[in-house]
This record gives sequence, C-alpha cells and structure tokens, in this order.
Amino acid sequence: MSEPNKPPEVKPRDWRDHWYEIIFEADTKAGKAFDVVLLVAILLSVLVIMLESVNSLDEDYNDPFHYAEWFFTILFTIEYVARIICARRPLRYIFSFYGIVDLLSILPTYIMNIAPGETQRLGVIRALRLLRAFRIFKLAHMLSEASELRRAIWASRSKIAVFLATVVIAVVIEGAALHLIEEDKNSGFDSIPESMYWAIVTMTTVGYGDIAPVTPLGKFLAAIIMILGYSLIIVPTGIVSAELAHGGRGSERIKITTQVCPECMREGHDSNATFCKFCGARL
Repeated sequence: MSEPNKPPEVKPRDWRDHWYEIIFEADTKAGKAFDVVLLVAILLSVLVIMLESVNSLDEDYNDPFHYAEWFFTILFTIEYVARIICARRPLRYIFSFYGIVDLLSILPTYIMNIAPGETQRLGVIRALRLLRAFRIFKLAHMLSEASELRRAIWASRSKIAVFLATVVIAVVIEGAALHLIEEDKNSGFDSIPESMYWAIVTMTTVGYGDIAPVTPLGKFLAAIIMILGYSLIIVPTGIVSAELAHGGRGSERIKITTQVCPECMREGHDSNATFCKFCGARL
C-alpha cells in the first residue's frame, strides 16, 4: 500500500529569513517601521545634498553637510550590505532595479574621495528609492493602476509609433521649408537642424522665441505648424485613454500585494498568489 501523501516539509526559519522579512517586506510592523525610517533617511539625505548646492549655505555649514553626507552614506552602505546578506539570491538583488539604485545612491560619496569634484551631487539619485513608498504605505492599488497603464501603452505602441512618425515627418518638412524661406533674413534659420529645433519647439507649444520667422510666407507656415501642434498634442492621450477604456470593460481588477519574491526579487504579485508569477518560486 502506498503511503498517504504527506504535506511538504516547511523549512525552519533562520535569522536570514527573519531579517529578510524586515528588510525586504512591508507586511509586518517591523518591516514597515524599518522602511519608514529608511524613507525618512532618504528624504533627509536628499535635502542635505540640495542645501549643499546653495553656495551661501555651503560656505557657512560646509562641515555639518560633509559629516551628514558621510553619515547617510555609511548608513545606506550598511543597509545595502545587509540586503545582500539576507537575500537568498544576492546576485538577483544586486542586478535588480532597486539593487542598482541602492548601489548608485552610495557610490558618489566614495568616488568623490578618489576623484574630487561635484560627484556628490549625483547622490540625489537616492530620491528614486522613494518608489519603495508604494509598498510601504500599502499603495498596492496604485501598482495595479500602473500595471494597467503600462499594458495600455504597450498595446497602443503601433498607433503611437505612427503618430511619432507623422510628427517627425512634419518637423523635417517644416524645418526644411523655413530654412529655405528664412535663410538670408538673419532670423535664426541658418540650417535645417536649427529650423527643425524651431519646428519642435513651436509644435509642442513651448515657444521659446529665440528663433522666429520674419517673412509673410514664413509666418504663414509657422501658423500652420502651430495649428497642427494643437491638433496633434491630444492624439497620444486619446490613444491611451481608448485602450484603457477597452481593457477595463468587464474585467475585474486584480489586487496587487506587497510581497517580494525571495528568489527573483520581483514584485507585483496577485494578492491570492502562492507562487511567483515570474519564476514559480513559493512566496
């Protein structure tokens, strides 16, 4: 007789699993507290870098800024090393999006001591780490909306490509025409690339005013591209909106959990998922 099916053995948790739950997850009080403290530290470190860029403040508080910068750098270095130690697949974390951002957030201060300069200003990349707030503060529903928007944009890629091609063709034709008409009028249309720059600025309704046509025909073509710009500027929004409306009909939105896969380090799993949708590992 065959033995009855036994439930799979659950591997006992060790200290790495405990700290993994705190450092990588936001589903527990300890994990959420860790990430909230981390976010506050990120905000303060970015604020220090911004204030340090003000010359008058830097002259008066150079030493405090310097010590604060090293404090946050050492703090984030310890956190980065801890994440590598706790991760089941350290290389997966190191080469993941957040892993690369975490590394880039501490490198400028170290590089500054090897190659003196303004490299510490690059530390503002730490602001990207604030994206963790989507997990920490239970904003999973926003992740669902972001996934839906990404799907709509990807589904509309052919239409958007046609739209962009139309814009590029219009810019090239308009730029070449304005260069031909305004070349000898000292109006700034000295080359086709310069004229294309003007066409892009005009079509996007920015209108710097550094280049402007002076001939009647040039002004007439400028008016056409202005009207064309107003007509085309709403096209991408309409394309994506239509795809969003089409994709949302009759479909129930799936809630996204804050769970991070311990194997592939990817997020965005369904709330009722037991296994990772990307690598198949148990969550």
